[in-house]
Amino acid sequence: MARDLGPKCKKCRREGEKLFLKGERCFSVKCAMIKKAYAPGQHGQARRISLSEYGAQLREKQKVKRTYGILERQFRKYYEIASRMQGNTGNLLSSLLERRLDNVVYRFGLTHSRNQARQLVNHGYFLVNGKKVDVPSYLVKEGEIISVKKGKENYFQNIKSSLKDRQIPSWLALDYKKLQGKIVALPTIDEIDINADIHLVIEFYSRT
Repeated sequence: MARDLGPKCKKCRREGEKLFLKGERCFSVKCAMIKKAYAPGQHGQARRISLSEYGAQLREKQKVKRTYGILERQFRKYYEIASRMQGNTGNLLSSLLERRLDNVVYRFGLTHSRNQARQLVNHGYFLVNGKKVDVPSYLVKEGEIISVKKGKENYFQNIKSSLKDRQIPSWLALDYKKLQGKIVALPTIDEIDINADIHLVIEFYSRT
């Protein structure tokens, strides 16, 4: 399985904003966007030039890819799936990305980052409707139950008490005592919290 193992802080600096790829560190003074709030590389501190239309579309695509931790081939596949579905392609693409199992685990507040969620899913920490699913890209469906595998509960004891105050999207429901969540509905564009213009991403792929 291909993974992007590049420095996460450089990705935020390249996009010029926090993508929250390193969990709690992103909220501390150690965050690279506080210490080095400019693009990486020898010309990073130079005055930024205005982007062309294509450049703006490219940057939004890269931002969304890096936020969800997806490589180009898989991201394009999501776009192709969304483009074949009925409805607004940008909204459908956003919904597909949000429905990834690793993202859902992160949205429940069970991990500090999507990268951590992906790692735990890979190691079989979670069940979907009582069956182990170790594929981070698994797309959850409405009504499905996501739970922590028996014997893995101790890993979450330190955060269990704080989960009751966790603000989660309205399309999800969490029973923090049981470490179990439910997909109440499929996510809509209004319920997806991501600082990117998904429609610019659609325009980028529409050109190719």
